[in-house]
Amino acid sequence: MKPSVLRYLALAAFSFSILLPFKAIAASGVDSLFVDARGSFHQEILDGHYSSQMRADYLNLHIYGKINDSFTYRVRQRLNVWIDKQDPFRATDWMSLSWKATDKLTLMAGKSAILIGGYEYDSAPIDVYFYSQFCSNLSQYFAFGFNLQYEVAKSQYLTFQICNSPLDTGFSEALAYNFVWTGGFAPWWETIWSLNFIEDPQRRVMNYIALGNHLLFNKVQIDVDFFHRASFKQQNFFLSDYSLIGKLIWRVGNWNICGKAGYESNDAANVNANGESFDTVLKAGTSYFYGGCGLEYFPLGNDDVRLHIAYYRDSFEHKDNLQIGLKWKFRIIGASK
Repeated sequence: MKPSVLRYLALAAFSFSILLPFKAIAASGVDSLFVDARGSFHQEILDGHYSSQMRADYLNLHIYGKINDSFTYRVRQRLNVWIDKQDPFRATDWMSLSWKATDKLTLMAGKSAILIGGYEYDSAPIDVYFYSQFCSNLSQYFAFGFNLQYEVAKSQYLTFQICNSPLDTGFSEALAYNFVWTGGFAPWWETIWSLNFIEDPQRRVMNYIALGNHLLFNKVQIDVDFFHRASFKQQNFFLSDYSLIGKLIWRVGNWNICGKAGYESNDAANVNANGESFDTVLKAGTSYFYGGCGLEYFPLGNDDVRLHIAYYRDSFEHKDNLQIGLKWKFRIIGASK
C-alpha cells in the first residue's frame, strides 16, 4: 500500500476518533456545546502617559442539556481562570440542575448567577466592556445555592434564591436571600427587579433594591438600572447609597452604536460607630461617574462573530481607555445560546 494511502487512512481514523466522542455526547442529552472567546487591544492614557497591550479577555466552555423532559442542566467553565485551592470551583460560573416540577414551578440547585436585578449586572461578562463600581467590586457573581421559580403569569416569573453571599468569596457562612421578579409591563418594557438581603463576612446585613428596566423601541434599546443599597442601622436609609446606570444601543444594519454612563454615590455619614462603612462595595464618601461609547459590527449578521471598538473614562483615575477587539463562538453541538 502506498504511503499516501496510509496517510489518508490514518487521517480518516484520527478524524473519526475525534468526532466519535462528540456523537456520543450528543446522544447523551447535550443540546448545545460551544466555546466563546474575546480578545482585545487595550490602549490607555493616564496622566499623559500612553500604554498598550494585547489581552485575551475570555475563553468559556458552555454546555446545555437535558436528562429528560423534567430535568435540564447547564455548565459554563472559564478556561482562562486559575483554579483556587480554597475554591476549586472558582473558574466555574454555572454548574446547575433544574427540575420543572410542574408547568409553573421550577427548582434549581448548584452554582449559578447570584440573583440581583439590573441589566448591567445580568449581562454575560463577555458582552460588557466596562462596569460600574458596584458591579466591579462584588467579591463574586456566581455561587452555590438553591432557586425556586414560579410563573405567576405568562412570561412573568417570581424567584426566591438562597446562596453564598456576593460580599464574600467561595464558601462561607455569609449568605444571600434574594427575591426577584423577571417580567415586564408591556412588550416594549422588560424588567429584572430584586429585593436582596446580603450578609457580609462579619454577618452584617445589607439591603439591596435593584430595578433593572429594558426598553425596546424598534431598532433602539435602552437599559435603565437603579441600585439602592442600605444597612438597617444607618441613619438615612433611602437614597443615600445608590447607583444609576443608563445604556443605549441603536441597531443599524449589522452595526450597533452604543453609549453607556453611570453615577454612583454613598453618603459619608453611612458609617458605624467605629467609622467603618456599612457598604463594603461602594464605600461611604464615594461619588463616582463613568461613561463611554462604542461600535459593534456583526459581519455574519448574528452574534457568532463580533468586532468592537469601545472607549470609556471615569472620575476616579481620569483614565482614557480605548479597546479594539473580537468575540467569536465555535459551535460544536447544536445552536449557541
